Amino acid sequence: MIRIREAIVVEGRYDRAALAQVVDTVIVETEGFGIFSDEEKLALLRRLASARGLVVLTDGDGGGFVIRNFLRGAIDPALVKHAYVPDIYGKERRKKAPSKEGKLGVEGMSRDILEQALRRAGVTVLDEAQEQEAAKTPVTKAELYAWGFSGRPDSAARRRSLLRALGLPERMTANAMLEALNILSSREEIAAIAAGIPE
Repeated sequence: MIRIREAIVVEGRYDRAALAQVVDTVIVETEGFGIFSDEEKLALLRRLASARGLVVLTDGDGGGFVIRNFLRGAIDPALVKHAYVPDIYGKERRKKAPSKEGKLGVEGMSRDILEQALRRAGVTVLDEAQEQEAAKTPVTKAELYAWGFSGRPDSAARRRSLLRALGLPERMTANAMLEALNILSSREEIAAIAAGIPE
């Protein structure tokens, strides 16, 4: 398994599951064409691209290229890398029939092929020294409680205030919010925002 700095965006959950066996990084699903109307997810992808870079890895069929081209126009191209899977014909194990074009998608690719696609795209592989240098102490669920962002009657309103201050979607689940906070901000920044939100 390789650790990379960039976040990766894929089409669906099976793609995410296949990729999670190859890389250690944040993987976000577009939910197919759902990304076209999901402004909050698009805002999250822009934040991730700005904070750590983004790799687009979609299927090699027509639908995959429609999604890829949409993201190409919606996110600053300087922050995005594009990884491509080769045209391999066949069918994924979980499916009864091949796709319309007969090509395997991201989920049907081997680990080696996925890793090669990412390396060809120019991902930043973190070695142990870089990882330790870049490491920061993560925010915990206990700290979110202590700052009033969970477990209290006014926690939902305080969470919305925090997410607005950080430019993140207000509908994020608590777990998604915690993951995003640890990627996009520091413990000190969150503590300062918490102190500024009236009780």
